[in-house]
Amino acid sequence: EDEARLLVEADGDDLEALVARRVGGEPLEWILGWAWFGTEDGDGLRVVVRPGVFVPRGRTIELALAALEVLPPDGVVVELCCGSGAISAYLLHREPGISVHAADIDSAAVACARENLPTAAVYDGDLFAPLPASLRGTVDVVVANTPYVPSDQVALMPPEARDHEPLHTLDGGPDGLDLLRRIAAEARDWLKPGGVVLIE
Repeated sequence: EDEARLLVEADGDDLEALVARRVGGEPLEWILGWAWFGTEDGDGLRVVVRPGVFVPRGRTIELALAALEVLPPDGVVVELCCGSGAISAYLLHREPGISVHAADIDSAAVACARENLPTAAVYDGDLFAPLPASLRGTVDVVVANTPYVPSDQVALMPPEARDHEPLHTLDGGPDGLDLLRRIAAEARDWLKPGGVVLIE
């Protein structure tokens, strides 16, 4: 019922076409063009989500809240594997004085994140590689929702994800930890003393 209401509200000229896309398994957020990213008490925002871009999950708000607990009001945050930039957008919503840098290897995700993060720096590239060298040693929080599904378990995911969302946003390698290991190994050079790495 909730999905039906949202599709009716989103209807431009052809509700039947929207319904057909949803029945075909396309993520609701791609059809609507946005996803709600926030807490159950209503603190949050609509995040632009374009077709082909990983859909931010509701549970990931816990990662954003954990970042808020350790992020100074004027701190520096780096979001890796940023996708739509939902985590960074929420952090800026709560703490407008922070400095945000986000990166993703997918150009569609980078374009989408730039829509959601007009005041942040969004980079196209692999993890820390595209970040400016001037950030080394200055970052308070590195946050990432990496792909973490083991390769042989991607086929067990709901069709909405496995058949539509890009494989590289889901598949975390043989044990699901490929990118987590890389971030853990590389983050030390970027964090300031006492800096924190948070990964879903």
